[in-house]
Amino acid sequence: MSVTINIKNLVKTYEKVEALKGTSLQVKPNELFGFIGPDGAGKTTLFRILTSLLLADSGTVTIDQWDVVKDYKKIRKITGYMPGRFSLYMDLTVEENLQFYARLFGTSIKQNYDLIEDVYEQIAPFKHRRAGALSGGMKQKLALSCALIHKPRLLILDEPTTGVDAVSRKEFWELLKKMQKKQMTILVSTPYMDEAALCDRVALMQSGKILSLDTPQQIVDDFKGNLLSVKTQNMYPLLKDLSAFEEGIQVYRFGDTLHLVSHYSPEKTKSDLTEYMTGKGYKDISIEPVTPVIEDCFLALMNNTTDA
Repeated sequence: MSVTINIKNLVKTYEKVEALKGTSLQVKPNELFGFIGPDGAGKTTLFRILTSLLLADSGTVTIDQWDVVKDYKKIRKITGYMPGRFSLYMDLTVEENLQFYARLFGTSIKQNYDLIEDVYEQIAPFKHRRAGALSGGMKQKLALSCALIHKPRLLILDEPTTGVDAVSRKEFWELLKKMQKKQMTILVSTPYMDEAALCDRVALMQSGKILSLDTPQQIVDDFKGNLLSVKTQNMYPLLKDLSAFEEGIQVYRFGDTLHLVSHYSPEKTKSDLTEYMTGKGYKDISIEPVTPVIEDCFLALMNNTTDA
């Protein structure tokens, strides 16, 4: 059975740095919930508080009926935690690591194999290899197997796909979707904006604050303004010049192009911007309306917060 999580006015400060600034949210049972944001957003601090590895300065967290401070022993028994840094025993083999974690929780690989089968079968051919000799993707799957071996009701994964290849990232998210079907609430943090679309709901975080909390599609639907992709032969001075374009609300780098937000229609903005850039001496101008994605929404929200 999965769990409900209630977080109210959570504050955590490290000397002069506010890691969390009154964070509040609720996670529903059986939800795959994503915390999306760059390093320093507060994701790891939040996860450490949820797993009772860190105490908040103020605020409360309850997981079902249990308080994360008073009932930490009960919460730890139902929680599987995969920290951002690989933390298993490098000198033990794959199988030895898994056996060790199973024994810690009073269970065995055989007893709960049905829960880890989808993950473990991918690393089973290397079960006699030491963990320190595994690739990044294999280490990731071993860590997930160890987090699942005691049949947790809550699974917390801190940036599990950081530093692994694109294929391993895709495989990992497919595994998470399968885990969700086994009645488990899953929290995952990531700096990769494209992974937000794979979650049921997400919290976009920056500097200890939640900028937006909703389904990925709703966040995109709430994007204000029309978005255009701009490219030309000389991109270096373009950001400065587009920042001075009167019809533009925001402009920012997006891959090898610039994205410009305008409240005017795409047709009018494109026509006026073409004339503006031509007057500035730009050639081979390409301006096309584009559909915003989560990264556009995050950058727009971040810029609004900075302006405020």
